[in-house]
Amino acid sequence: MARNHYYLSIADIAHVRGEDDRFSWDGVSPAGFAAALQSALRSDELFQRWRAAQPDPDAVDEALGDTDPTARVDARMIDLHTEVDLITDLPMTVVRQRLYLLIGGAWQLRDLRAA
Repeated sequence: MARNHYYLSIADIAHVRGEDDRFSWDGVSPAGFAAALQSALRSDELFQRWRAAQPDPDAVDEALGDTDPTARVDARMIDLHTEVDLITDLPMTVVRQRLYLLIGGAWQLRDLRAA
C-alpha cells in the first residue's frame, strides 16, 4: 500500500467530540489529539471496542481494523484552528472511521499527497 500524507483541519479542538462517549476523544490540546489519533491508527484497540459494541460484531468489515504501527500524527494551533498532519499507509476508509469515532465530523480533509 502507498504511504499518504493527509492534511486535516479542525475548527475548535477543545470542543470536538465523537457521537458516542465510549469512543470519543476527551482532550483539549492539539498534542493530545495527535497522540490519541496516532494511537488509534497504530493499534486496533479503539476499533475492537467499537466493534464489540455493534449489534452484530461478526458482520463488521475486518478491513476497518487495519493498523499502521508507523503512522505519524502531528497537530498544531494555527490562528483559531488546528492543523493536523497525518502520514500513514492506511486507506481513507480506515482513517475516516477512526476520526469519526474520536471527533465526529468536526474535521476537514484539506489535501492528500503521496508521502
